[in-house]
Amino acid sequence: MAETLEHDTGKTPSLTNINVLYVLHAISPFTFWTLSVIAVIIGAIARDNVRGTWVETHYSWLTRTCIWGLVWLALFTVLFVASIVGILLLWLPWGALTIWYLYRVIRGWLRLNDRRPAP
Repeated sequence: MAETLEHDTGKTPSLTNINVLYVLHAISPFTFWTLSVIAVIIGAIARDNVRGTWVETHYSWLTRTCIWGLVWLALFTVLFVASIVGILLLWLPWGALTIWYLYRVIRGWLRLNDRRPAP
């Protein structure tokens, strides 16, 4: 069954920008999430070009992934650095966060390649 959006305009959107954003998000955990922030800013600027299409859901998906990733990163860092033992174990939540982040990016990118809206 094909998934459609209620407000789909029927126009064929360009996928170049969103593919570049997925690349930036995919490599951002290895750049301390700086590319993720840049990608969200670029996405906010370019989002109007795909407004009303299924591609717009991918912009929302990447933005939510980035925001929640940064919130969890800050929370884990503060909680684990607050204790001496936590500093030694900080790599555990950071590793789990990186896996979660990459999972969401890959999941969205696969749906984009199938020309389906983001989850």
